[in-house]
Amino acid sequence: MTDDRRAAGTPTLEDVARAAGVSRATVSRVINGVRNVDPVIQEAVRQAVSVTGYTPNRAARSLVTRRADAVALVVSGAGIEPEAAPEASGNASEAGTSGGGNSFTAQVFADPFFGRVVTGVVNYLRPRGMHPVLMFAESSRAREEVVAYLRQGSADGALVVSTHAEDPLPALIAEAGLAAVLFARPARPVPVSYVDLAHQDGARLAAEHLLGRGCRRTATISGPLDVPAGQARLTGFRDTMARHGHPYIPVVEGQFTQESGEAAMERLLAEHPDLDGVFAANDLMALGACHVLREHGRSVPGDVAVVGFDDSSAALACRPPLTTVRQPVEGMAAEMTRLLLDRLARPDGPVTSVIFEPELVVRGSA
Repeated sequence: MTDDRRAAGTPTLEDVARAAGVSRATVSRVINGVRNVDPVIQEAVRQAVSVTGYTPNRAARSLVTRRADAVALVVSGAGIEPEAAPEASGNASEAGTSGGGNSFTAQVFADPFFGRVVTGVVNYLRPRGMHPVLMFAESSRAREEVVAYLRQGSADGALVVSTHAEDPLPALIAEAGLAAVLFARPARPVPVSYVDLAHQDGARLAAEHLLGRGCRRTATISGPLDVPAGQARLTGFRDTMARHGHPYIPVVEGQFTQESGEAAMERLLAEHPDLDGVFAANDLMALGACHVLREHGRSVPGDVAVVGFDDSSAALACRPPLTTVRQPVEGMAAEMTRLLLDRLARPDGPVTSVIFEPELVVRGSA
């Protein structure tokens, strides 16, 4: 192998060793992440790698380190088992309620939230020579495959994004003793680290903004109320409105999809035609609400002010652009990845959580 690489003009470990002024064994130890190497020598080796253009043989390295240099990015739910599902004819875009795997993945790719998670993960891993493996776990069989994949060492750990409160995957991973970090606090306590947002504080920002605009007949389109984020955003909005003398806030539950936002807005207008402010628990539902308001001849924000949540691409696609509560998804995904790599480096380290702060972004809708 070494002779072939030399014949092809490809830099070798020996080339790096000569450039760094150290032994081949030392170069190997630095490249394979062995810790007890002097930092000055580590830096010299890194510079020599850069100068020579040496690329480690990943397969050979994995034999030494017993690491795959890859992590599983798992989007998980708790829907109907595909083999028992009816023909696809209902609302296949609702997370956790779709009939089969195809509709589940379609819902994932339709939501800009997941794209932002992938961006944050990839941007953190790429400079470290690691890659994510995207996996879906919408059924018991798929969850078993994820656990087996991790147990076999095909990935060093898992970054898990759950779309349903009843998702059993976090507990399965914890019981198996596998390295993982969750995006969002799990509905049921499990000894796994996670990152999350202060959702109630974000909903408070939305309520205070609507009140500051003079809205007095407000309503809200909540997220799924079996999801902690959906519950927290509703609680934060209601509590803030109550503190300002508004004890009753009409609520229609949505599913974090544009279609559910449209249906919820239709119902709210039918039952409360005089409303002047709406808080939707994510931007896709707010986008749907704005579409319905326009169809009914209501101007936004002149007749009805609308505030969303997430600050996703849907917020800019809306007309007018959405005022929304920013969730720094890319930064949260990067932090989730950092926590996982730290866990891999220190398997006996404590389970932890990192909570991010929301920010109100004011645009044209409110």
